[in-house]
Amino acid sequence: MKILMVCLGNICRSPLAHGILKQKVKDRQLNWVVESAGTGDWHIGEAPDRRAIAIAKKYGVDISDQRARHFQPRFFDEYDYIFVMDRQNFADVCAKVQNTADLDKVQLFLEDDVVPDPYFDDNLFDPVFQMIDKRCSEVIEKVSLSS
Repeated sequence: MKILMVCLGNICRSPLAHGILKQKVKDRQLNWVVESAGTGDWHIGEAPDRRAIAIAKKYGVDISDQRARHFQPRFFDEYDYIFVMDRQNFADVCAKVQNTADLDKVQLFLEDDVVPDPYFDDNLFDPVFQMIDKRCSEVIEKVSLSS
């Protein structure tokens, strides 16, 4: 199973989702690959936001080795699921699909809601971590049942 988490800059939300899900997958000894990318290209090669690294570390998840990548159309061929953090990024990813099989892989991470971007509000990092953590457990159950 290969899962991609996507947000705008790939420095806050998707690295947290990447790191949290990767840790949960490791703890459950699942043979899954979890990675992340951003629809924007201005942070390519950068580490996650220092606040994202700090909140992840507070809860025992190390995301410091991640580096931002830009979402590429070839990712549709490489991943089984592409989870997107908000509706604008969902639209941006869907604009790159080549066929219905690509489109079927793309889902909002929270299904009918969005993960708020904590970039401009330090106080959002902890609640965003909690929201992502809870949903990652649900994703494991959902994906395990469908595979």
